[in-house]
Amino acid sequence: MADIVCGLPPILILEQYIEFSERSYNMINSGVFDYVNVLSKAADAAWERNELLVNNYSNANTPGYKRKDLDFSTQLREALGNSRYESVDAKVARAADLNIKARVYTDSANFSYRLDGNNVDPDTEGVELASNQIFYNGIIDSINQEFANLKMVIK
Repeated sequence: MADIVCGLPPILILEQYIEFSERSYNMINSGVFDYVNVLSKAADAAWERNELLVNNYSNANTPGYKRKDLDFSTQLREALGNSRYESVDAKVARAADLNIKARVYTDSANFSYRLDGNNVDPDTEGVELASNQIFYNGIIDSINQEFANLKMVIK
């Protein structure tokens, strides 16, 4: 009786575990998480952009400081491609497999609002920060919706 767990012989428990593991592996590799993976990359980029915008704002009075920004949309657009004959699911699956990285760049490096060489406009940074926060919240809502859809399918 010592080798029976939960009323089942150990061999049946092991078989059920293996079956569950195979189903989980198949589900994970089926592409069901492709949208979540791409959205996660977008959320990471939005978070990184938020940090850059806050850094710009905090350096608004630093002589010679040049504002920095982040470009993720161009890299995502290139990863998704622009084929009219390919489904969105296929594009997202391809993009999920790629290592999409946001590109940090110095914005208007030769342009300055002031004589000290600084090109940060605090008002513009505030607007960009608010816009980026709305974008980030939208991405998080989309990720939550994807998981809610998965949860509904599993039930």
